[in-house]
Amino acid sequence: MASDLSVIESSAEMLYGLIHQRFICSRAGIQQMSEKYELGHFGCCPRTNCDQARTLPVGLSDIPGEDTVKLFCPSCLDVYVPPNSRFQTVDGAFFGRTFGSLFLLTFPEYDLTKRGIEVLSSTSSRVNEGDGLINGMYAKNIGPGLGRERIYEPRIYGFRVSERARSGPRMQWLRERPTDINELDEARLYAEQNPDSEDDDENSGQAGVNGRVMVRRRPPGNARLRQRQNNNGSPMALSTNGAESEL
Repeated sequence: MASDLSVIESSAEMLYGLIHQRFICSRAGIQQMSEKYELGHFGCCPRTNCDQARTLPVGLSDIPGEDTVKLFCPSCLDVYVPPNSRFQTVDGAFFGRTFGSLFLLTFPEYDLTKRGIEVLSSTSSRVNEGDGLINGMYAKNIGPGLGRERIYEPRIYGFRVSERARSGPRMQWLRERPTDINELDEARLYAEQNPDSEDDDENSGQAGVNGRVMVRRRPPGNARLRQRQNNNGSPMALSTNGAESEL
């Protein structure tokens, strides 16, 4: 009888955790997580150069039993083990891999450059709407804790340790950040590399709102059907049960 109860309890815990993973990605759930994030319930990044940036709980896998929950820092884009041992046994699948990225895309107005103390003491932690957007996020919020000036440089008696030394740094490239953050603008890069693409606007070289390149969206409808109509059909195209395919 006791074994049956333990199985029921573990199964109920697993079911609740998987429901929790789906709930925090819903509109109501992510709003509740936003309120907790503003209050700093999820802790801050232990890295010194992140200036106590607030973290988000994430999972490294969506499959239960593979790994425990981790804390994701949007400033240095790294994950850390929770300092509280109470949370080191929580399954990471109860939060999943989607929540962290979805949260930042849903609430891009959070100012990630502010220190944790400044966020708690100030009345607003939002970004000025006049700042430029890159790939759906404000430029100042893309890895603000990264860059050469925010990389710890080991020194001995004031002399920098060579990268060629046996004990020298090896993973500094993980903390690198381009000097010009606009290099990460995928829309602009695509427009420059594909000037004849149908997705480009006629004035692809001109910047749009907030410094972004305006691109023309695809017209609605079946793209393959439009291609056949423009080419008057293809001898290699087949139609089976109303579904189109091409050899």
